Amino acid sequence: MTRVLLTGFEPFDNATLNPSWEAARLLADSPPEGLKVTPARLSCVFGRAAEELRAAVQDTDPDLVVCLGQATGRPDISIERIAVNIDDARIPDNAGRQPIDRPVVRGGPAAYFATLPVKACVAAVREAGLPASLSHTAGTFVCNHVFYTLMHLLTTERPTGRGGFVHVPALPEQVLDQAMPSLPARTVARGLRALLTASTRGTDLHTPEGITH
Repeated sequence: MTRVLLTGFEPFDNATLNPSWEAARLLADSPPEGLKVTPARLSCVFGRAAEELRAAVQDTDPDLVVCLGQATGRPDISIERIAVNIDDARIPDNAGRQPIDRPVVRGGPAAYFATLPVKACVAAVREAGLPASLSHTAGTFVCNHVFYTLMHLLTTERPTGRGGFVHVPALPEQVLDQAMPSLPARTVARGLRALLTASTRGTDLHTPEGITH
């Protein structure tokens, strides 16, 4: 049985829902065969979210960690490729913190690549009938903060682990402008189910050697 830690965020910026957590809960209730999926909800707070992620990894001892976040305005499930070592907040987090040009990990590398088979994940989500893309920026808010924290943790303490970050669109009930893209949580969960299955199947043959870490 493959142990999977799947994280989502609490609502932020005055919202009452966060699609990342709604999808994580649904997927944990109906995981792919052969996977034990444990959901964890993270605070949308710099520092605190990193501590909660580390605690969840310690508690669950996962083989695979996939962190989810909301990306309002994006039309598809976006598999992130690169985490950068910077916190630079356009808006305050849920604790009122708004770091500007600060490292996530002082003295850490400038960036880490996800160790998910990212292109295979994109293909798997598309084969499940959902829109998906490969993204090269997770932003510089708490999503990237968690993504970088995860990859630093895996690289320095759990080198056999695999992990990455996925952005999901807003929920239909969050969208006032009908022109703005959205996806229901159950639809997102279906795509993520395919993504998790692809993530447990070896390496990404389309990723150039040496850039996955």
